[in-house]
Amino acid sequence: MASQDMENAKSTYSSFISMLKWAVPVIALITFIVLILIAD
Repeated sequence: MASQDMENAKSTYSSFISMLKWAVPVIALITFIVLILIAD
């Protein structure tokens, strides 16, 4: 039972990390664009 939970946790964690790899640059880009718009 515990090994099954560990497998589920690993797959959840890996999908979370791969999503984070895309989300962080996108958020940084949006922030950068907003800062440029505010600066004008």
